[in-house]
Amino acid sequence: MAKGYNRPRPGKEGGGMMGQIQQMQQQMAQAQEELSQETVEVSVGGGVLTITMTGDQVCQSVVIKPELLEDADIDLLQDLITSGVNTALDKSRELASEKMSPFTNMLGGLGLGM
Repeated sequence: MAKGYNRPRPGKEGGGMMGQIQQMQQQMAQAQEELSQETVEVSVGGGVLTITMTGDQVCQSVVIKPELLEDADIDLLQDLITSGVNTALDKSRELASEKMSPFTNMLGGLGLGM
């Protein structure tokens, strides 16, 4: 191999594959920041329990309507909370998948197996 073969060519700084990777990293960071700001909301039990979660899977709130507590059925409450959290997590993951799919598709196309 000739000496200096892999040296960057003058006038090509920031271009080529490394520039594209850096740009993609910036876009991914922006998409992740947007996910932390976006929310999904799930209601279970006919609307007596509502859970709000961000796109990066942080639970922001759990709202329980007072009528749910009138019967004081702890088993029902626990089941509703579990169901609501799991459903909210699923929706949040779907949102994240939609937001991040362009990047995973690009990385897979580069042979990085994502």
